[in-house]
Amino acid sequence: MNPVHSVQKLFPIQSIIPTPPEFSFAECLRFLNRSPRECLHYAGDGELFKPLKFDDAAVLVRVRQNDAGELAIDFPKGAPGETFRAAAANYIREWLDLERDLKPFYAIANNDSLLEKLVQQYYGLRLIGIPDLFEALGWAVIGQQINLPFAYTLKKRLVEAFGEKIVHRRREHWLFPDPATVAGLEPEDLLGMQFSRRKAEYLIGIAQLLTSGEISREKILRESDGIEEMRRRLQSIRGVGEWTADYVLMKCFRVPSAFPIGDAGLHNALKNQLGLSRKPSPAEIKVLARRWKGWEAYATFYLWRSLV
Repeated sequence: MNPVHSVQKLFPIQSIIPTPPEFSFAECLRFLNRSPRECLHYAGDGELFKPLKFDDAAVLVRVRQNDAGELAIDFPKGAPGETFRAAAANYIREWLDLERDLKPFYAIANNDSLLEKLVQQYYGLRLIGIPDLFEALGWAVIGQQINLPFAYTLKKRLVEAFGEKIVHRRREHWLFPDPATVAGLEPEDLLGMQFSRRKAEYLIGIAQLLTSGEISREKILRESDGIEEMRRRLQSIRGVGEWTADYVLMKCFRVPSAFPIGDAGLHNALKNQLGLSRKPSPAEIKVLARRWKGWEAYATFYLWRSLV
């Protein structure tokens, strides 16, 4: 049975996060609200609800923008103390990429005929990340070679079977399963959810590597000499190919030059934006991306946004 944490009703405790000039909370909420099947957060009515867990304490937080343009993080009554609140604030900063100076990216984009209209339309959108390595790898593996709606369906089934939930306003808010839980599964536990056997094996194998300490976000960062070494380490994991490695570098490790060039969504967005009758070839994409050097991840993200 899933762990269910006590119903959390009130949000009397608050932390404040300053925001950079090039930031739009509304645009971030629109992207976060792109799928009705999303189960790991809820975005609506100018509010963002996210369950977070640190040191076995699970708490639902509410994020909203105050009159000064700052982000207010509201914690429920009885929430853990200052250490938890600081960790939650750091998570939100990283999740929404608030420490990034977007001026260099916007300078490039405003001189690029393809990106110019996108950055004007979605100005202030931040690259929404996935700070947890298991969630990032798991979501990437789930999404391999299937369409996005079905990927969300598989994630929802996995999360609701093996994750934890917090109930607020009669809405269930879910946490991605922890690696130790998934590490103890058998592939057959996932086949009934329409996971392929190979994906089930990949997901369980990754969970086992994380649980054993063989891999971790901190270890990869500490032991890697540059981005190429990080990419190589990720690709050494069974089930992680070029696309998955670059996706995780982009979303979890926050490498702005990460470029999942084989991404189907990127191809569709480029086809639409360029008015092509076919998807562009990898060679054509590489030519386009020369103008985005160092900011390929943000260019990709804004192109993905054009599909929502």
